Amino acid sequence: MALFGFTSPAPWLTSRRGYSLCAVCHAWPAEPICSPCVERFAQPLARCPICALPGHTSTCPECTQHPPPWQRGLCAVTYGYPWDACLARLKFQGDSAMGRSLAHVMQHAPGIEPALEMAQWVVPMPLSIARLRERGFNQSLVLARHLAKHKTLGQALLRIKDTAPQASLPKAQRLHNVVGAMVVHPRHANTLNQCSVVLLDDVMTTGSSLHAAAIALRQVGVRHITAMVFARTDAPRVDASVATLAVGENAGHVSHRLGTP
Repeated sequence: MALFGFTSPAPWLTSRRGYSLCAVCHAWPAEPICSPCVERFAQPLARCPICALPGHTSTCPECTQHPPPWQRGLCAVTYGYPWDACLARLKFQGDSAMGRSLAHVMQHAPGIEPALEMAQWVVPMPLSIARLRERGFNQSLVLARHLAKHKTLGQALLRIKDTAPQASLPKAQRLHNVVGAMVVHPRHANTLNQCSVVLLDDVMTTGSSLHAAAIALRQVGVRHITAMVFARTDAPRVDASVATLAVGENAGHVSHRLGTP
């Protein structure tokens, strides 16, 4: 069976021994993604240090004028071939070996390892209960555990509202779609207070989901947030006018949920 041009491996190929063929070039023997393909398709790019938008050697105009609720943004690759198909195999086929390989790519990207070392906790982006039941796992949690298992707080963020998939919405609606959708689990609120956190997701497009999650973390006193993703599209963050409105709305939702003034 083929998906996005990649041949799906037989079940025995995804055992603990790893793959026999590289998912990209089909070289043999190989891990899910062979080293030459990683070197070819994961070359570092100049990026905005805040939102990781490519093509900037310093802070991009959008982040200069309207900073997001995190201090630093990091990503490993640009979203596109072959990484879109690799992520699809992880998310929709439950390919655990691919998750390990994508985390390996992240570990070797500029800035990722130092950020993980400096952070006290790694918080993965949550899925809604309905989507978690449908998929059976959270791909961001899979990546987090491969990157920093002992720092990962898998249930720190809760998605309390089942929203429409972000990819199905136009840019201007994405931030409104996730307003009030995430809160910090009360059990972890004190743990996260005044801490440095890596907020981890698989893909950033407009940054709307990261924005909502970072606001929820800020509400419980998180001191420093690094937004970290495996892949980043070339799209700028959500329009500042929309973001400003949603920040206020989301802060109110989160405060109400947590019982804070």
